[in-house]
Amino acid sequence: MILSPVSRRLFPLAVGAAVALVSSSAQAQADYKLGIVTFLSGGAAGPFGVPSKNAADLVVEAVNAGTVPAPYSTKGIAGRKIAPVVIDEAGGTGKQVTEYRNLVQRQNVDAVIGYISSGDCLGIAPVAEELKKLTIFFDCGTPRIFEDAQYKYVFRTGPTAVMDSVGAARYVVAQNPDIKKVNGINQNYAWGQDSWNDFIKALQKLKPGVTVGTSQTPNLGAGQYSAEVSALMVNEAQFVHSSFWGGDMEGLVLQAGARGLFDKQVPILTTGETAMFRMAEQLPDGAVIGGRGPFGVFAPDSALKKWFHDAYVKKYNTPPTYPSYKMAQAILGLKAAADKAAAKKKGNPTDDEVIAAFEGLEFDAPSGKVKMALGKGHQAVQEMVYARYKKVGGKPTVEKVVRYPAECVNPPDGMSAEKWIEAGFPNAKC
Repeated sequence: MILSPVSRRLFPLAVGAAVALVSSSAQAQADYKLGIVTFLSGGAAGPFGVPSKNAADLVVEAVNAGTVPAPYSTKGIAGRKIAPVVIDEAGGTGKQVTEYRNLVQRQNVDAVIGYISSGDCLGIAPVAEELKKLTIFFDCGTPRIFEDAQYKYVFRTGPTAVMDSVGAARYVVAQNPDIKKVNGINQNYAWGQDSWNDFIKALQKLKPGVTVGTSQTPNLGAGQYSAEVSALMVNEAQFVHSSFWGGDMEGLVLQAGARGLFDKQVPILTTGETAMFRMAEQLPDGAVIGGRGPFGVFAPDSALKKWFHDAYVKKYNTPPTYPSYKMAQAILGLKAAADKAAAKKKGNPTDDEVIAAFEGLEFDAPSGKVKMALGKGHQAVQEMVYARYKKVGGKPTVEKVVRYPAECVNPPDGMSAEKWIEAGFPNAKC
């Protein structure tokens, strides 16, 4: 082909424009690399980590295919296919910080969703801020994340432990107005300490005069609780509160149940919903159980809930429990924010644009409405639900279900849980 002088001058510009167009199109369609961190080994894997991973697999596949019900029926995150990079949360906070840095600096992920352990979340949050990487905590419960610091790049799409504790106190007082004495057994780290402190202070604020028989604080992952169970048994009380989770909670149920503790003291298991189907025979009838919000058996009816529940049961042959719901919620929350930012820009949004869309966002999830209302728009609130466990026809069910609005069990933005409880729950709307 022979080009004229004018054509020869224009040809490089045309080629350059074509290459730029192809490059721009390829960049816009690049996969959205999403780091997903959850327990794949250790005592927390069975009841928490694996159900979370299962939910991530299911939701990522459906989002990529565009088969999630409205308002999530568009494909991908801001039109980009999700490419998950999965990491095991086992190994402690130091290991997780190293793994997080690898995800960001070597794997070049676009965002990270993860962390069940409150200790891991407390360790990761400042690193996420340092590396300027959008990070979404899907499960850890300590309120200290946004009470002790402010973050731009960190979000949490699940509620904090404050509502678990305040909700449990409200439920117990309403169900047993003559309550006089309680015991506690909670893990000796941020989650367990916060859960017990908030619960007993809320209980004593709602029912002045309630006393504590004993408060046991074994280490996280201890596994054996013979001494603690003995101490609980010699201190008579009407209830025994525990925020144990994962393998620790299941171990406590087995060991305390075998020794008859729950025949005398009704357990308050703030994470008990995860054991409903795994330990249907071991959980005692009448146990007060929570699911850290409107998750699992407590999820309100909706098209999203029906889709998620039915798809999960079909894929894994077991109902999804609350860790599964919370992982699904985090992925859909990220999609909601990114899609909102993309629609506003009419193109592929930057991290800053996604963050701006995420702050204060209200979005739908299989658990109902989620409001990013605390932590200057970075922390979710939802309703809290408690019930009594009961086997009916040999099948696990719940009865005496009570729902508490988010505004009833969460402090207003800018006020710590401790101060809110001590002040008598100002502005609570129950």
